[in-house]
Amino acid sequence: MSDGTQKKTRACASIGREGSIQIRVRYQETDQMGVVYHGNYFTYFEMGRTELLREATGVSYRQVEEHETKMVVVKAECNYIHPARYDDLLTLKTRVARITIASIEHEHELYRDGELLATGRIRLATVDSTGKIVPVPKWIRDLTTPES
Repeated sequence: MSDGTQKKTRACASIGREGSIQIRVRYQETDQMGVVYHGNYFTYFEMGRTELLREATGVSYRQVEEHETKMVVVKAECNYIHPARYDDLLTLKTRVARITIASIEHEHELYRDGELLATGRIRLATVDSTGKIVPVPKWIRDLTTPES
């Protein structure tokens, strides 16, 4: 690993803000076999991101948008390890992995009774109301970076 990459990795690791929510799998989120439909994992990840923002900053996504900044998904990944099923009580851990000038990346881990079911990584770009890429507002960067 080059020195530049090492510095970048250390900077990313310093973001580290993490939150956790519980999700009860609802019937409509599953297929006929009672297994969570694969697309619903992204809904769970979104739930984790919105609650992490609220918990870390005291600000909701609605309030961010009222400041004329939108956060749009530009990359979404999910690794499915074990299926979640109807009525499972899941724990979703969400962590801010990286913040750049115009994007925020989150990592997600979804568990059932301590067993890792899925992991995900979502990159959000910040845009204005016309869709033009804009910097992540300083007040968001400041509030999502852990205190020293």
